[in-house]
Amino acid sequence: MDLLLSRRVNSAMMNAILFLFGIILSFAQLQFTEAQIGACYGRDGNNLPPQQQVINLYKSKGITRMRIYDPDEATLQALKGSNIELILGVPSDKIQSLTDSKTATNWVNTNVKPYSPSVKFRYITVGNEIEPSDPLSKNVVTAMQNIQKAINSANLQNQIKVSTAIKTDLVTNPYPPNKGVFSDPALPYIKPIVNFLVQNGAPLLVNVYPYFSYVGNQKSISLEYALFTQKGKNDAGYQNLFDAILDSVYAALEKVNAPNLKIVVSESGWPSQGGVGASDQNAGTYYKNLINHVKGGTIKRPKGPIETYLFAMFDEDLKKGAETEKHFGLFRPDKSPKYQITFN
Repeated sequence: MDLLLSRRVNSAMMNAILFLFGIILSFAQLQFTEAQIGACYGRDGNNLPPQQQVINLYKSKGITRMRIYDPDEATLQALKGSNIELILGVPSDKIQSLTDSKTATNWVNTNVKPYSPSVKFRYITVGNEIEPSDPLSKNVVTAMQNIQKAINSANLQNQIKVSTAIKTDLVTNPYPPNKGVFSDPALPYIKPIVNFLVQNGAPLLVNVYPYFSYVGNQKSISLEYALFTQKGKNDAGYQNLFDAILDSVYAALEKVNAPNLKIVVSESGWPSQGGVGASDQNAGTYYKNLINHVKGGTIKRPKGPIETYLFAMFDEDLKKGAETEKHFGLFRPDKSPKYQITFN
């Protein structure tokens, strides 16, 4: 009788332990799923809050990842001890100089090494949306290689990956997505980059903007398809434009022998004013649906989540180009939210 009771007690304890372990595992998976959202912090404005206040805003909103476009010292200082993971950009005007290995080493020793591990660097992106026709394009891979060597010398290669961020218009024939292929002018630029990323286990950073695709082709692309609100699937099996764009890039990568290369969505956003389809309602809908959607995957890559960086933290009144460029902010310069969004 005592033996039977003991077995029952042991069985009950084991079930309780397994139940508790299941809760912990589920919580860990939930945390992993919901920790993929970051926000891009641009500073192209004359009315933005100080950097420390910006870092405090990230923390208060549970935004655990950040992208910046240059090694701003005040931002890096404010990030110390914050546990915010960082994409650090090499500005375009520095790329040519980094083809010199000593200059690249000095860049890492100045802008990365003194801040690590207090600042949690995740990626260094050499350039942003460099066009294949830009004379700088021939320097990108060499600069990436030199930054990588400097990262290795600093013994940070297991923590920091080196990459670059591209526009999706490097892909031609994007629909249906399986037909996606890098254009002939883009191939000499992108293939060496892809080879470098595969060799170093780094992802390709891609800026994905359904907004611009919608504005450029309103006859074929509905607003609902761009905002994740379309009810049914189209003839290619897609229910939203974001997935279709992303899968067209995956298809193009497959055609340059990189079927397993990971993509990080390094920018995605929607403007609140200044152009066609730009409104608070549309932008709020896009951001909310995007945050929820990237917890999963795409048709070609169903295993999510998709690491995604929202563009951008603030409206930036000094941005050049179309008027919409000034109105991508999640927050106003006074730090008040434009939309009621839960980030993570």
